[in-house]
Amino acid sequence: MSFSRESLWDEALAALERTERLHRRMFALFPFFSRQPVWEPPVDMFENERAVWILVLLPGVRADNLSVSVEGSELVVRAERSPPPATEWHCVRRLEIPYGLFERRIELPQGSYTVAERRLADGCLELHLVRD
Repeated sequence: MSFSRESLWDEALAALERTERLHRRMFALFPFFSRQPVWEPPVDMFENERAVWILVLLPGVRADNLSVSVEGSELVVRAERSPPPATEWHCVRRLEIPYGLFERRIELPQGSYTVAERRLADGCLELHLVRD
């Protein structure tokens, strides 16, 4: 198996981006009080010549609180995951699940897209985008 410099560089940049995203998510103190996006959900993207499928991990996010749009060359997913009611009257012992506003911008492959199908099931947002 051979690797080109470009593929190694791409992998290194992707690893740095994942690390930065994790750092922001883990060290945001009490993000549910912020009015700015404070976390980003993980995403998987699949493509063929006619369409793109995107899966966004969103457990605990209500469908009626979710905004999906195509802005230029990016897919933008926005919403808010509210903390559970228990945080209002209990001492928080551990807080690993991110809460508060989020926005995830996903660079799309070259082309123009329309969201053809959107489904939130089992904590995953499934999006099917077709090329215009």
